[in-house]
Amino acid sequence: MTELLKYEQQYWEQSYEYIAGIDEVGRGCLFGDVVAAAVILPVGLELEGVNDSKKLSEKKRELLYDIIMDQAVAISVGYVDAETIDRINIKQAAREAMKKAVLGLSIQPDYLLVDAEKVDVNIPQLSIIKGDANSQSIAAASIIAKVTRDRLCQGSWEAMFPEYGIAIHKGMQLNCIVNKLLH
Repeated sequence: MTELLKYEQQYWEQSYEYIAGIDEVGRGCLFGDVVAAAVILPVGLELEGVNDSKKLSEKKRELLYDIIMDQAVAISVGYVDAETIDRINIKQAAREAMKKAVLGLSIQPDYLLVDAEKVDVNIPQLSIIKGDANSQSIAAASIIAKVTRDRLCQGSWEAMFPEYGIAIHKGMQLNCIVNKLLH
């Protein structure tokens, strides 16, 4: 068993079968939705190469995305749009996206492992600081959320706003985008 499965193993041994990892992306971006994913992996599955999405190359994330989509018991993605983010704040929007992801799962999870947050659902859960680097389930959710949001940046959002180069910087705060917005 790898170190990334220590939390999952602990709860599998307590008879929790459907453990969902939850993570979000887009919290630090100037553009677009905050996107969260919930991923339930089969008991005992060890995915080689899975890690915090920020530590992986785009090519590796895409490869792992396909593997996770193929191997997972259930996956759901939740979105909160920019207008809602502006209205309720980014922290609340991230929590709402996580809640939507959990509620969208085709299988009710027994337990949640959440990256440094609490999800407002009546399901036992553990918030893990740097969870995307310490739990395989959270890392898998991190990858699903990141690839999903990046594809939006490279697709429909880039097509709608080509002058901002969203496909390249993914909505992150860069001097070039800030200057374009201010002038």
